Amino acid sequence: MSSVLSAAVRPRLSRPSWLSPKVFRTEVLAGLVVALALIPEAISFSILAGVDPRVGLFASFTMAVTIAICGGRPAMISAATGAIALVVAPLAKGYGLDYLIAAVILGGAIQVLLAVLGVAKLMRFIPRSVMVGFVNALAILIFAAQVPHLLGVPWLVYPLVAVALAIMVGLPRLTRAVPAPLVAIVALTAVTVFASVAVPTVGDEGALPDSLPTLGLPQIPWTLDTLTLIAPYALGIALVGLMESLMTAKLVDDITDTPSSKTRESWGQGVANIVTGFFGGMGGCAMIGQTMINVKASGARTRLSTFLAGVFLLILVVALGDVVAVIPMAALVAVMIIVAVSTFDWHSVAPATLKRMPYGETIVMLATVGTTLATHNLAVGVVVGVLTAMVIFARRVAHLVEVTSVLDPDGGTRIYSVHGELFFASSNDLVGQFDYATDPDNVVIDMTHAHVWDASSVAALDAITTKYASRGKTVEIIELNKPSARIHDTLAGQLGVGH
Repeated sequence: MSSVLSAAVRPRLSRPSWLSPKVFRTEVLAGLVVALALIPEAISFSILAGVDPRVGLFASFTMAVTIAICGGRPAMISAATGAIALVVAPLAKGYGLDYLIAAVILGGAIQVLLAVLGVAKLMRFIPRSVMVGFVNALAILIFAAQVPHLLGVPWLVYPLVAVALAIMVGLPRLTRAVPAPLVAIVALTAVTVFASVAVPTVGDEGALPDSLPTLGLPQIPWTLDTLTLIAPYALGIALVGLMESLMTAKLVDDITDTPSSKTRESWGQGVANIVTGFFGGMGGCAMIGQTMINVKASGARTRLSTFLAGVFLLILVVALGDVVAVIPMAALVAVMIIVAVSTFDWHSVAPATLKRMPYGETIVMLATVGTTLATHNLAVGVVVGVLTAMVIFARRVAHLVEVTSVLDPDGGTRIYSVHGELFFASSNDLVGQFDYATDPDNVVIDMTHAHVWDASSVAALDAITTKYASRGKTVEIIELNKPSARIHDTLAGQLGVGH
């Protein structure tokens, strides 16, 4: 009897969602589709970085497997990326692979340190308009990356791409039991192989590895000079990788309507880069394109799809390299075109939306998109977008400070009331809103409805006091809130105003 009661009160252990047959099938198939899409991307990014294709392929394997365990955002795909390739390319071409690997390991360590310092919390300062610009720029870059595969190719490539697009658009309307991208890839591969159609294939992109990655240390001199050389590249890897990963994680949060730990994602990316470096990979970060294939096109929601994407990638390129090599690039190009179209926020550019949207929001979005397309670097685009948003916000808030005044009934005192937030932008106009010449000898500045944020605001108040004092008039500043009073009492008269 007691055993029955204890069993009844014993808490049930929740079974992982991916153990459900339906979810398991979805996650497995999604991982396979992503693995197929990762192969040409990893090869292309390796070439961009100036290293052997195997370096990018191994990096994609170790990044995906490690982040599936350590990352904070389930179903997000991390692998070798173009952004990281752009950062490390000068180092690889100038000093060789070993220095690149050392920079990747150091970059991962910096990411772990930034996670400990709470850098992920800065995500809340990224405005929605920057996020929209990030998504739109990314969609354009994904589409643009497919254009070279459609130029100077046999004419049969075009009908193959059209067929693949038709499959991916039409099949989900009939059934979602199997991911449409996987059906398109298998169908086009079967047609081209059995019909002996000569079109570009995955094998044409570069040599696939025939062995497993091995653990080791980069063969470099462990000196201060080496550290000085690789440190700037490592910092670039850390910052660019974190920015793209956290932006992608936020995007997936919105799509799946589920939260994720950005701090865990930050140090998870660092751990993944460290592991990747020790296995001779080129490093990486979250991949928006493959993540959209996983989450939107295939419906994956758990870490299993991310883990299997890495495992399948290794199996495909090492054990089934001959099979993977015959996959027509037309199929993968079609998959990425669908990803680009579904990623782009079409609502953001609709005439009705643009008409209602404040012009500042549109400017920020266009600045993010334009900078990203010009530099081919999403991190630079996001930084420019945030800075643009800050400037527009500062200009907007600067005009929200209002000064009103009344004359005391006895006529001997003028009372000014300041409303708004005083900081470097808004306080510049404050000095000109007082009537120094005609005011009575006593002036009171009521700060009940104002807040002092910085030294510029204290300097403005000092300038007002000095102007009145030069005319033999006294000024009393009253009703400062505690934070404002603290900064005013500390800095008033110490900023050299009027000297």
